[in-house]
Amino acid sequence: MLSNKLKALACALSFTVAGLVHAADPVTIKFAHVVADNTPKGQGALLFKKLAEERLPGKVKVEVYPNSSLFGDGKEMEALLLGDVHMLAPSLAKFEHYAKAIQIFDLPFLFDDLAAADRFQSSPQGRALLTAMEDKNITGLAYWHNGTKQLSANKPLREPKDARGLKFRVQASAVLDEQFKVVRANPRKMSFAEVYQGLQTGVVNGTENTWSNYESQKVHEVQPYMTASDHGLIDYMVITNTKFWKGLPDDVRSELEAIMAEVTVEVNRQADELNQKARQTIAASGKTEIIELTPEQRAMWREAMKPVWKKFESEIGVELIEAAQAANRS
Repeated sequence: MLSNKLKALACALSFTVAGLVHAADPVTIKFAHVVADNTPKGQGALLFKKLAEERLPGKVKVEVYPNSSLFGDGKEMEALLLGDVHMLAPSLAKFEHYAKAIQIFDLPFLFDDLAAADRFQSSPQGRALLTAMEDKNITGLAYWHNGTKQLSANKPLREPKDARGLKFRVQASAVLDEQFKVVRANPRKMSFAEVYQGLQTGVVNGTENTWSNYESQKVHEVQPYMTASDHGLIDYMVITNTKFWKGLPDDVRSELEAIMAEVTVEVNRQADELNQKARQTIAASGKTEIIELTPEQRAMWREAMKPVWKKFESEIGVELIEAAQAANRS
């Protein structure tokens, strides 16, 4: 008799537990970034939210926080490591303190064009960099394009000697510092939000950025010359907290990875389209002259900046740099 009662109680408990599991709240993923919703990165975050909630109804809820509304540029990495936010998409230049090899993306004139960068990022060596920070509790999920960088200045930049003595704004990156030092220019670290005023007042004389960033920040209004140099990348790595990501149910994680791959294609398409339109807008404004480098001039810039590759090859790895160069020839 007692045995039957225990069986009944156990059965009731199993139904209760199953009901509680079924009724559990969905996993909340906080995706924070520092740009506006109408940028490729902003649109990517919103598309990820839309698809994740459509395909994993009741299992996943994604909260998107644009424009540094949750954490500012300087605090977001700490927040990710603490688990206060679950996904970010920082510039690749932000990772030198977590994995030196990722500095490869800052090397000047390494890739012939964005298609070569794409090939490298999709290669086994490029994919391996996404997991290079897992010992720091950071997992990379995807590379998102912003675009290739162009030079701007208050004087025409056609040859490396033209940059001599100028003050260039750079992101906080040892590679980017060295990039300008080798052409005897002066790098100045400055936040993105301060660039327009810095150029306007002469605190800096030039900078490097993508066409879309130049146009959105109206940099062409305070820089009379831009050089179509395509000398480097401004890309993002979508990252997550490793413990959080690996703690997700297998089916949920695999579906989110598939969604991220799909979103990445769309983000990169939008970024390319936006840069092309931005260049046309800048050219049509008549406020800045766009200088096209001849193949010989581009070769001069590449040769002048190649010592940067040598300086950082021990940190990045010779084989990784060779793999990136091989992507140019594919």
